[in-house]
Order: sequence, then structure tokens, then C-alpha cells
Amino acid sequence: MSKKHKAHDHDEHMDESWLIPYADLLTLLLALFIVLFATSQVDAKKFEELKQSFNSALNGGTGFFENHTPAPSQDNVGVKTKDSSDSEIKKRKLSQAELDELEKRMQQEKRELENLKEKIDGYIEKNGLTTQLRTEMNDRELKLVISDNALFASGSATLRPESQQIAVTVGDLLGEYNQYEVVVAGHTDNVPIKTAQFDSNWDLSAARALSFMKVLLTNDKIDEKMLSAVGYAEFRPMDTNDTELGRSKNRRVEVSILRKFTELGSAGAAQ
Repeated sequence: MSKKHKAHDHDEHMDESWLIPYADLLTLLLALFIVLFATSQVDAKKFEELKQSFNSALNGGTGFFENHTPAPSQDNVGVKTKDSSDSEIKKRKLSQAELDELEKRMQQEKRELENLKEKIDGYIEKNGLTTQLRTEMNDRELKLVISDNALFASGSATLRPESQQIAVTVGDLLGEYNQYEVVVAGHTDNVPIKTAQFDSNWDLSAARALSFMKVLLTNDKIDEKMLSAVGYAEFRPMDTNDTELGRSKNRRVEVSILRKFTELGSAGAAQ
């Protein structure tokens, strides 16, 4: 009778220590689902705060949620110039005075290129060339786009005598802004060419760019080392090659005046 009573008493006091790790596991699962829900709502600031809170609570500030890449801040925002390398500016914090000076120089550059654009647009309007020439400006360059029929005969890379003045005028305008790098690019449509002079569209596009650049270099104010010519053949179309109108738009010469300052995001990544 005594042994039966002892067995019954043992059953009533079973070891329940397994409930502690089970409860911890449930807590961690709950934390995981909260994190997954929070990260589905993309909010960088709140996500950063959430990571820090869980790191501190679960791992003493380090662990799975550790992020070694700092969030973007004003101190990490800079400007990349043509003369600076990525290694020089990557993750470099700029002082407020440096940021102010760079912003001033960027605004000055913007005004200069806007002024040059106005001069080119004025020349285009005055000479009735609006269907053949146009300008574009973005955060990388000021671009003059010239239709090939304004400069060359079909399949030729020799400037028409009446088109020489366009290149001369562009050279005169660029001579006033010779601190900028200029790239002359030739483009064709996708119709193959194979003549005694040009073996492919690569040859034709490069020859047209070089022909236009040589006229620019007749201006003594232009610095030769700031100019380059390149041919892209048919591989950078601006319109479809399925129609004659589209092909005529793709046959062009572009003169790009490159900006010296390019905005950077955090950690020196170019935008």
C-alpha cells in the first residue's frame, strides 16, 4: 500500500523544466514574425531602430541583425569630380564648409552650361535649324544632337561644304568653355554598309565623329586634350530601326559637353 502511494505521488510531480526552453522558443518565433512584418513595410529609419532594439535585447547588441554598413547621412554625401578617384572620396566625410564650396561650384557649372545651351539654341533658332539640331541637358552633360543629313551625304563621312559652318560655329562656342571635356559620337541606323571606304557601320560612325571633331580643332581656343571622338554604329539607337523615320533619327552626330561634377550618394556610390 505504501509503494502504491509513493508511485502516485511521483506522477503528480513530473519534471516540467522543458517548459522554459519551449517558452523561449515561442518568444523568439514571435520576435521573428514581428521583424518579418516590420521589414515588409519598407521604412529605413524604423527598421534600423528595430534592429538595434532586438540586437540589444537578444544578443547584447550584436548578432544576426548586425549591419556593418552605415545608413546614408548628410556627412557621407559628396561630389565626384573628373580629377578625383573613388578611393579618395569613398566613405569620406565632408565638412560643412567643403559641402558648401562644392555646392557653389556645382551651381556655377550649371549656370555656365545653361548659358552655353542658350547660345546654341539661339544659333539653331536664328538659322532655321530646329528640325536638324537640338540640345539636351541632364545631370551628366549638355548634348548637341545633329541629324546626319545636316552634315553628310548618304554613306559619306565628308562634311558637306554648306555644313562646315555648323561645325565651325559649334567650335567657336565651345572655345569659350574650353575647361570642359567634349566627346563627339557618331551613330548610324542598322542598315549594313560595305563599301571600298567603309567596311561596316562601325567605320562609318567613327569616321563621321572624327570628321566633325577635326573641324572643331581648327579653333585655337579649344584644348586638344579635352576632345575625343567615338563611333557607336547602330548599337545606341534613339528610336526604332523598323521605320524610315526612326532610322533617320538614329543617324546622327552627338557633341557631349561633360559636367565635371557628379553627385554621389553614401559611401561614394555614383548616382
